[in-house]
Amino acid sequence: LCCECGQFHLLLDNHLYNFQDEVDDELICHICLQPLLQPMDTPCGHTYCFKCLENFMQEYNFCPMDRKKLSFQQCHKSSLLVRNLLDKLIVFCPFKAECQQTMQRCELEAHLQNRCPGFKKYKSELQRKKNPISKGKEDPPARVETNTPKDPEVPSAGSSLVAESSAAAVVSLGTVEPGLVNPAFEETEEGENLPQRTSLVAETTTVEIHREDPEEELGMRIVGGKDTPLGNIVVQEVLQDSVIAADGRIAPGDHILEVNGVNISSVTHCQAVSFLRHPGPVLHLMVLQEKGFSNKTAQQDSSSATNREVIHVTLIKRDRSEPLGIKLVRKRDEPGIFILDLLERGLAAKNGKLSQNDRVLSINGQDLRQGTPEAAAQIIQTTESRVNFVILRQPGIQLPEQVEDGSTSNSSSSSNGGSPVHHRRRVDQNHYRRKSTYQKGYASHEKTVAIKKEPKESLGITIGGGRDNKNKLPIYVTSVQPIGCLFRDGRIKRGDVLLSINGIDLTHLNYYEAVSALKSNAASHSVILKALEIVPLNAPEPSLDIKEQGFSWSPLWITWLGLPSYLHCCQDVVLSKGNLESWGFSIVGGFEESKGNKPFFIKTIVPGTPAFRGRKLKCGDEIVAVNGVPAIGMSNSELIPILKEQRNEVTLTVVSWPGSLV
Repeated sequence: LCCECGQFHLLLDNHLYNFQDEVDDELICHICLQPLLQPMDTPCGHTYCFKCLENFMQEYNFCPMDRKKLSFQQCHKSSLLVRNLLDKLIVFCPFKAECQQTMQRCELEAHLQNRCPGFKKYKSELQRKKNPISKGKEDPPARVETNTPKDPEVPSAGSSLVAESSAAAVVSLGTVEPGLVNPAFEETEEGENLPQRTSLVAETTTVEIHREDPEEELGMRIVGGKDTPLGNIVVQEVLQDSVIAADGRIAPGDHILEVNGVNISSVTHCQAVSFLRHPGPVLHLMVLQEKGFSNKTAQQDSSSATNREVIHVTLIKRDRSEPLGIKLVRKRDEPGIFILDLLERGLAAKNGKLSQNDRVLSINGQDLRQGTPEAAAQIIQTTESRVNFVILRQPGIQLPEQVEDGSTSNSSSSSNGGSPVHHRRRVDQNHYRRKSTYQKGYASHEKTVAIKKEPKESLGITIGGGRDNKNKLPIYVTSVQPIGCLFRDGRIKRGDVLLSINGIDLTHLNYYEAVSALKSNAASHSVILKALEIVPLNAPEPSLDIKEQGFSWSPLWITWLGLPSYLHCCQDVVLSKGNLESWGFSIVGGFEESKGNKPFFIKTIVPGTPAFRGRKLKCGDEIVAVNGVPAIGMSNSELIPILKEQRNEVTLTVVSWPGSLV
């Protein structure tokens, strides 16, 4: 719960307020459709919230309203007059049950901290919840200081990111698991086996996550569950600047086996979300991490792992363009990236915690164990302030003078002012319509809502999604505000997918086009909305609703599986490989006589393989077609040979749904 506005939202998102009166349209941000916060003016005369504009400019280089070329550096704070007008808007106290006061927006924080009986009651209840949770084997007060991320560079003997520890359990995945493409063994055209690649190695590791705020989100997205073809719970994504990213040991593709000693390898998706959202200062996770193919070099490396230490280092940039002053390279004989040099008077050199020959394991939670200097530079350049490194240090080893050609990367501006340019490549939007009978757990039904309203009365909803979203989602409702005609009507609910307004199709629009369409049609006396409600086929698990309240809301991954296929937006992912490589991913699903048609899902992605290096595929992605051939209706034994027949290049048509946020 935010102590400034008294509502639940992500730490980096805007504050939320319940306004007493309809706010003038001139004071509304046309990105979030809420009254402006920290207003910023553009040279072309438009005004947006600081955070809204900052996030938008990370993806685009034009003004959202008139699409004129724009950079964030050209924008400036709005006048003091505008800021004062916004601060004086009247808002309700968010704790309506205990407090019915209204006040100016700028006075709400002081009201909550000093006068609000509802906020005081909330804090006391929160304290009572913490006490039974914090009872453990160790004294909680003794751990508070060590958990504080004031100095994240402090190494921890038990915090090895790479599971090269002798305590880790090593398992071989060389045996073909039913329903999987086995990437660990393939034959070449000459019939010779891949040299030094006999099995796929994975290790179980226990990770202890500490949170100063027991209610804080972990900051990762998960997919899977026993009620889905994936079976296991798999990490799909680690969010930047999150608790998990700062820790640095959990990466996309890891399978979560246990949470606080509870086995979740065979629970439903919703149950897993509930376990992972459970508040507490310390979280114990047992994860299965794939390490790639076993070979001679890997065995030699593991024998010397005890001499290495994993160190966390945080560098803070004053702005996004500030260089770190680090030169990164690849070695000829080892995977991953290494620090070649620290530029004199650079940010990293002044910090003094990074050294030459440190191996970079991750940056801001992005796994770089098999990464490239270019990938690291992109992560650094797109980071606003905090850059969290997890590095592996082995004393006494010097970097060879010769490095792989073309592998150097300066992740900062050098003395001549040059810096790598991050080019974003947009995948062409492609709607792949097909029949699908898979709606296990959730179904959808269409509804039409016709309402009469005052011309100046707002709809009172916020939306998410859009075909410009990285997952190319349809437009859906993220909240129904307590003011507005839709809240009064009651039929449009959070999570509904919006299909059209007054006959205008919303299903193919990007976010800003949808905002514009909703605003222009909301000005009329009557509005007809067509929406799709996604509902569980069985009664929802009551515990999940309780755990969900403390999190910034977004649909669960499993609900998207109930979406009709005409709303799926597919994209093509092209993978390339050498003759002696496998594609590096496993699949589950397909047609079975006893269970009918199921989609094909990507279950695992192996480090160091084409699927991993491409960074376009994610665990939980649905494979719709291979080289244009539809996969629906195929059995597992039919699709696997098609994949193995592709020698050097394959085009996968996939649908990617965002995992559930925990």
